[in-house]
Amino acid sequence: MTARIGVVTFPGSLDDRDTQRAIRLAGAEPVALWHKDKDLKQVDAVVLCGGFSYGDYLRAGAIARFSPVMEPLIEQARAGLPVLGICNGFQILTEAHLLPGAMLGNDHLHFICREQKLRVENADTAWTADYTAGQEIHIPLKNMDGRYVADRYTLDKLEAEGRVAFRYLDGNPNGSLNDIAGITNEAGNVVGLMPHPEHAVEPLIGTGRTDGLPFFTSILKKLVTA
Repeated sequence: MTARIGVVTFPGSLDDRDTQRAIRLAGAEPVALWHKDKDLKQVDAVVLCGGFSYGDYLRAGAIARFSPVMEPLIEQARAGLPVLGICNGFQILTEAHLLPGAMLGNDHLHFICREQKLRVENADTAWTADYTAGQEIHIPLKNMDGRYVADRYTLDKLEAEGRVAFRYLDGNPNGSLNDIAGITNEAGNVVGLMPHPEHAVEPLIGTGRTDGLPFFTSILKKLVTA
């Protein structure tokens, strides 16, 4: 049976359709989830996509974190449901305390949109298994509040436990501490990153490469072999 991966749409989401297409290209079935849904429609995994949920009022992701759909998502993520947060989705995951730290405004105070070089630091999560540790990839980046911050204890813990999933190369685009582009929880089922892998799944669009597709093939293989 085909794996079913939910994609949550909040008011202000931008990349839900792109994410659904990436899931379809990987061979899974995308399932649309609305922010007011009170159940996850028995999906096997969930992606919180990019955008500006609720206009980024208060803080990016701060209002979306209290949407009805987040109650079952938080509960099931803590029980092992694979969840990927992309850009605004990453911000929502930190606000929901499914991932540690917080996202602040870029240190240069400008929106940034460019191709970004990354290094894969952890290839053992549900969403990164089709990469190899140390692999360098190119993924589109677009954000205003992309600066990852955490206290020194949390940063040291992430580094010591190998929970930095991706790191910026060739220049830090937003002032993120330790050049962190993405992290994972302790179990490896929840991953968040600021760059947009869904925009790098076909040669015709994005970077002209398919460096983002392994996010979606990784989770498909994980679900098939589970």
